[in-house]
Amino acid sequence: MRIIVNGEPRELPDGASVAQAVAAVTTAASGVAAALNDEVVRRSAWEATPLREADRLEVLTAVQGG
Repeated sequence: MRIIVNGEPRELPDGASVAQAVAAVTTAASGVAAALNDEVVRRSAWEATPLREADRLEVLTAVQGG
């Protein structure tokens, strides 16, 4: 299935979850947020939230700096 992740097309297996898509984008263990079709998905729901063809996922990672 093809979805849009951070504005870029990405192929994922049918039935992939938000958690799988996030893992494909970042290895960060904390400071990561995900929004599916403009709705924030709580981290506790990532595994149980399936993706569908043409979904839009934004994966945001907190950055610290000065």
